[in-house]
Amino acid sequence: MISLKRPSEIEAMRAAGRIVAEAHALVKGLIRPGITTGELDRAVEDLFVQRGAQPLFKGVPGKVPFPAVCCISVNDEVVHGIPGDRVLCEGDLVKVDTGCRLDGWCGDSAWSYPVGEVSPVCQRLMEVGQKNLELAIAEMGRKRRWSEVARLMEAEVRQAGFSVVEQFVGHGIGRRMHEDPQVPNFVGRDWLRQDFEIVPGLVLAIEPMVNAGTKEVKILADHWTVATRDKLPSVHFEHTVAMTERGPQVLTDGT
Repeated sequence: MISLKRPSEIEAMRAAGRIVAEAHALVKGLIRPGITTGELDRAVEDLFVQRGAQPLFKGVPGKVPFPAVCCISVNDEVVHGIPGDRVLCEGDLVKVDTGCRLDGWCGDSAWSYPVGEVSPVCQRLMEVGQKNLELAIAEMGRKRRWSEVARLMEAEVRQAGFSVVEQFVGHGIGRRMHEDPQVPNFVGRDWLRQDFEIVPGLVLAIEPMVNAGTKEVKILADHWTVATRDKLPSVHFEHTVAMTERGPQVLTDGT
């Protein structure tokens, strides 16, 4: 069942989203050669504590409960990377995904960051990934069903010569981080059976994951980190977006 949100509930989610945006601004200012992924994670955790927000990721069940407030994935790692003592180096491509709950409502966002100067491929990948998220948000206000948006997202990535990760998709969000519906960034036969209308009150975590090479991914030995099978780089961009009577509104951009 898809849970549609009232305008007052969307505004409550925006308050959580502002803290998530603040976390990303903090990370952007800290990322540099020599910092560890663990240091980035601790900075975000401290921020959540200061703002009275509950982290969404820490303790998520799995073979090993997720141990951090951020997923930090580097280079060929796509998503769900575990922060630790890894030192970031010039040229790394870092994906940071984090979320929090404030007064019972959730916000979730991911962004891809360069560490210093990155390769032309990584730079192009970031441009395509960010543009793909922007396309989805704009088309959410123009299309009737999500499959119409997802088809455009997939076509744009393919035209750029990259691939769309299919094993992991976006999701509805509200009082829980993961709610119905699932939100793919491509169109497949199985997904069409789960297609849904874009109507006011719908709130989605839209999160294209774009690979430089193959779409195929694998889960590493830590039971969480997802990496590309060909070891080529990947990017991840995500915003929490509400559909309103006035069109789509991004809840995690800090406004």
